[in-house]
Amino acid sequence: MKLLQSSLLLCLSASATMSYGQALDGEALRLLQASLKDSSLDAQAQLTNTKRALALDLSHQYAQLAPILQTEINQYQLAVNADDILSQHRLNDNVITKADASIRRVKGLSAKADSLVQVRLADETMLTPWQQGESPLFAYEPDGDESQWDYIEAFDIHGQVHQLDVYNLPQQPVFVVGIDSKKAFVAGLEVMRATFAEAQSAKKDGALLSRAQTQAVADKPISTTVIKQISLKDDHEPWISGRAEIYGIVTGVDPSREEPVLDIVEMPYLDYADTTYYPNQIIIHWERYRWAAADMILMEHDDGTNYKVLASKLLEAAEQILKSIPDPEAQGYALIPQITNGILSVMPDAWFTNDDDFVDVYYTLQEGGEYPNLNGANGNAMTSFAPLVIQPRP
Repeated sequence: MKLLQSSLLLCLSASATMSYGQALDGEALRLLQASLKDSSLDAQAQLTNTKRALALDLSHQYAQLAPILQTEINQYQLAVNADDILSQHRLNDNVITKADASIRRVKGLSAKADSLVQVRLADETMLTPWQQGESPLFAYEPDGDESQWDYIEAFDIHGQVHQLDVYNLPQQPVFVVGIDSKKAFVAGLEVMRATFAEAQSAKKDGALLSRAQTQAVADKPISTTVIKQISLKDDHEPWISGRAEIYGIVTGVDPSREEPVLDIVEMPYLDYADTTYYPNQIIIHWERYRWAAADMILMEHDDGTNYKVLASKLLEAAEQILKSIPDPEAQGYALIPQITNGILSVMPDAWFTNDDDFVDVYYTLQEGGEYPNLNGANGNAMTSFAPLVIQPRP
């Protein structure tokens, strides 16, 4: 990072014959290309450098970008995807397109038409001053543990660097340049589900249920557990982080063979801490789990997550724990927390120092059990679980 910052300072002190726009345009692209070629950088550092280059690039193109943002951003929508920005054909798209490809590669996502780059107004209170002509800053979220951040770096429309307070919202309008977390999150969960499904399918005997068997299953009541209400504690998130993207990983053992079962549950409503939600959401289908017991890990989408790698590691850890136990039936559902702890053990250490990643875990949820206002093991989540039996059609 220091090397990249030095390059920026050199650029800003370049010959007076070169305009700010020309200098910053070339510098943003050089920053990005240098980051992509540096094999010593980890995934999180690469993503941070990518977002930094994007913020610098868009700050210098603000004259062309402003009319697009003024059309797309309003009190109902504070963010705009890069696809909508580039559709206006006003911007140089070199940095954006290279950055999008880099983000997809780091996160293990396939190339698709929709861009993962997003520009978001940091807070709705900034909307009126910006609409009235106040010049904005362009910032990006740093990497690492937020408790170690000294400041938030931002660029003004002339490319000059500003250092913003981590927790106090800036008075000047700020656009946060980074990843469209909603799109990346949904695409990432698809990758994880596909990885789990492929692994489970490969280990089955290949026998398919007959039409009669399938109908027999469909004619039975379906036993489930639902989340009646849920809330997370206020973890004093920095203003730059925006809304959370929470998901659950339900862990257990297959009812028909000695294999772990991992299911991904999306929780698109769970945006903010210190807020209670009442989703009535089904989170466990009990026919998928032996001993009528399962655990649930709560996670938050992280910019640096490679979903393909994460899914493979979680599945591998669960399989290794199960194989290490000589007689699973003797332990019964008591071994499920061992599987969950094995999964937690392969997650990066950094995920446990920042609530943006690991949120909480619930051990030994049982079929038919009702759990009002149940605290997670970490005390960060409070959830009310209840059984729900869905009757077949008459």
